[in-house]
Amino acid sequence: MIRARLMATAILFHGNDMLMMKRSPNRTLSPGLWASVGGHLEPHEIGDPAAAILREIHEETGLLAEHIANLRLQYILIRLNQKEVRQQFIYTAETLKRDVGSTDEGELHWIPRHQVLHREIPFIFRKLLEHYFTEGPNPHVWVGTAGYDEEGNSAVHWTQLIDPQQV
Repeated sequence: MIRARLMATAILFHGNDMLMMKRSPNRTLSPGLWASVGGHLEPHEIGDPAAAILREIHEETGLLAEHIANLRLQYILIRLNQKEVRQQFIYTAETLKRDVGSTDEGELHWIPRHQVLHREIPFIFRKLLEHYFTEGPNPHVWVGTAGYDEEGNSAVHWTQLIDPQQV
C-alpha cells in the first residue's frame, strides 16, 4: 500500500547567506547531509502548509513569524520514496534577524549563497536549489516531479503551476 507524507521546508536568506542545517548523523532522513529547516505537516495543518513551515521555523531556529519577511510558496516537489509519495511545500523568505537557536536535529549555519552547492546535499534538494539559483524568485509556483531523464539518470522535471481558468 502506498502512503502519503506531506512536508514543508523553508529556504531562508539573510542578506546573501542561506540558512542550512547539517543534519545530525542520528536522523532517519538524510543523516549527516546539508538541508534546510522544515518537517512534516501535523494533521491540523494539512490545508495550511504555511502554518506548518512557520511552526517548523520556530521549533528549529527560534525565529518567530515577525522575524520572517516575504514568505512565499515557491515550489511543490513530488516524489515516490519506496512505498511513500512525498509532497513537499518549499517556501522562500528573508529573516529579519540572524541569531538562530539550536536544535537537536542538526547544526544551523549561515552559508554564503555561492558556497551552498558545495555542500553534501540530498539529490532532490540539490536539484531544487540549482533550479532556484538559476531561475530566481518567481511570481508563480514551480512543481517538480522526480523521475528520470532520457538517458535513465535521476532527474527532476519542472512545470509552472498555472490555473487554466486564470489564463
